[in-house]
Amino acid sequence: MKKFLFYLSLLFWTVLFIYPFLWMLSATLRPENEIFNFSIIPSEMSLSNYSQVFDKIPILRAFFNSMFVAIMVTAGVLVFCSMIGYALSRLKFKGREFVFYIVLFTMMIPFQIILIPLYLLMVKFGWVNSYLSLIVPWMVTAFGVILFRQYFQSIPQALLDAARIDGCNELQIIFRIIWPNSIPTLITVGILTFMTIWNEVLWPLIVIRETDMMTMPQLVTIFAVGGQAEDQLGVQLAAATLLALPVIVAYLFFQKYFIASMASSGLKS
Repeated sequence: MKKFLFYLSLLFWTVLFIYPFLWMLSATLRPENEIFNFSIIPSEMSLSNYSQVFDKIPILRAFFNSMFVAIMVTAGVLVFCSMIGYALSRLKFKGREFVFYIVLFTMMIPFQIILIPLYLLMVKFGWVNSYLSLIVPWMVTAFGVILFRQYFQSIPQALLDAARIDGCNELQIIFRIIWPNSIPTLITVGILTFMTIWNEVLWPLIVIRETDMMTMPQLVTIFAVGGQAEDQLGVQLAAATLLALPVIVAYLFFQKYFIASMASSGLKS
């Protein structure tokens, strides 16, 4: 009976958690006059809300922009943060701990504080309205550095010494020895970075002005609050569903590695 009540409680909270998402998906398939019906199964299904999204805004172009930016930033974070994490965990040099504390300190600084100086830097470089302004500032993150450092500390030193004896330099050790043994951490950092960049709205709104360069969250935000949706809730929900779909698919595909890494490397000191 205790086990039955336990699983019944889990089922209740699971349904309570996923109901808003199921309702949103259902609402995108309904006529506008039936959206406020709180049942999950629509009485009449239609794809007109999605077709209106594609007709009113260049959603496919924005999808390409977001995918390109998110992939490039994720690749940069995996490469550069793993190199920094390796240096802070395995290389001995003066000021190593001080550098690590500086990295920790940067996590406590709100983004709004560096927003204006960073924008002025983009203007100085001439990167406004370009992919560079969306990619370059985020190719190194404090969270990625810390997570890589924590995991790399758990790798046996004997493995790295054997690689050096075989003639590997430090870069070869990172990419040929450590990376194959750090798949869960790589996937975790990759998923979190991809999700963060994909959902970013404030920074693209500041540095991007041309419609063809807008990312998907930026375009959907302008579409929802700028009047293009014409107060049609179904169309707005359809745009939001299209925005959330890639992140959900990525997480479902890699969730096993994500949970494994958060249970191991993320908790080590």
